[in-house]
Amino acid sequence: MALTDDDGRTAQDASPVDTLDTADTTPRAGSPAAGAAVPGGRMPRWLPRAMVLALALVAAFQLGSWAFHQLTGLLINILIAFFLALAIEPAVGWMASRGMRRGFATFLVFLGLAVAVAGFVTLLGSMLAGQINKIVEDFPDYLDSVINWVNETFHSHVRRVDVQEGLLHSDWLRKYAQNSAAGVLDVSGQVLGGLFQLLTITLFAFYFAADGPRLRRTLCSVLPPARQAEVLRAWEIAVDKTGGYLYSRGVMALISGIAHYILLEALGVPYAPVLGVWVGLVSQFIPTIGTYLAGALPMLIAFTVNPLYAVWVLVFVVIYQQFENYMLQPKLTSKSVDIHPAVAFGSVIAGTALLGAVGALIAIPAVATLQAFLGAYVKRYDVTDDPRVHGHPRRGPGGPGLLTRVRRLIWQRPAEEPESEGSSA
Repeated sequence: MALTDDDGRTAQDASPVDTLDTADTTPRAGSPAAGAAVPGGRMPRWLPRAMVLALALVAAFQLGSWAFHQLTGLLINILIAFFLALAIEPAVGWMASRGMRRGFATFLVFLGLAVAVAGFVTLLGSMLAGQINKIVEDFPDYLDSVINWVNETFHSHVRRVDVQEGLLHSDWLRKYAQNSAAGVLDVSGQVLGGLFQLLTITLFAFYFAADGPRLRRTLCSVLPPARQAEVLRAWEIAVDKTGGYLYSRGVMALISGIAHYILLEALGVPYAPVLGVWVGLVSQFIPTIGTYLAGALPMLIAFTVNPLYAVWVLVFVVIYQQFENYMLQPKLTSKSVDIHPAVAFGSVIAGTALLGAVGALIAIPAVATLQAFLGAYVKRYDVTDDPRVHGHPRRGPGGPGLLTRVRRLIWQRPAEEPESEGSSA
């Protein structure tokens, strides 16, 4: 029986053109599969979805980068607050172990710190205000002495009235006054921003210290038991290393304060005890620029007594800073946080490059914590008793040393030269 199509025609009645069209529509071996990209054909169905997914990923990355850039300040504040909470954790834990609530113990610690800082700032402010008033009152005498020295040295006839009139009518002074008045709002904004940042750090540090056990419990609740032990061990190491770092800084601040107090007292500079405390605290707890800020104020006060005393203070500050950087700080830091002095120095440089002054302040305790935590997972072996370990060269059994071989070569050459001359003759 002949096969018929939908129109009732048999396959034999089909025209050659119809047969050719039917054969062309039949998929052949090696031809592109359905939905694949065919030259001159339609767009594949997966291409629009891939383009939308790629655009979504790019948009998500840009949004994440923008959000991270906007939250960088907050993240740095949280990091500072966390290390501050680690620093006061021993004191809070000691009071909590004796029956005091952690919240109240944390409040007492922060209250003591606030009282100490407020008292120091008050004493320093009163001293600075008194010295500024003294400098302003004695400025005419200083100006007269300078004018007399210039007249006697250069045989000139400069008068104080001419100098004062020149200063009052100078364009530089007028522009400086205008710029200072315009910068008052900027300074006020920076002060308010600093106070808000300080409040943020204090609140986060208070919460971290007061709710430390609950924070650790919440963190460990999402980890298996083996990971919980590692997290608690890392937390304990961080507390020990941060406390050791602050201990070393406190010892260096004490030594620096005593040394500068002795110098200022010997020179007869007023407010020597307060200036000694100022130099010790500022030089140790303000990284990078703390040394320059600490030495500027004693130099200014010493200048009011005798300009030569300011030079002596500058020389002493420079010499003591070198002694502290290359002798005192590496030993104390390496003992308290148990890291090599070169590692401590490199970590401070790396922290400064990453986070600025904050990174320099927290770099050493962070590196010490990481080193102590990773040290538990590094397998160590006994070192062989080889002289090369101690830096001594190893000699073969019975073999001559390098100096002996060189000496033999030197003495053998003159003896070989006559023999060679005789054989040639």
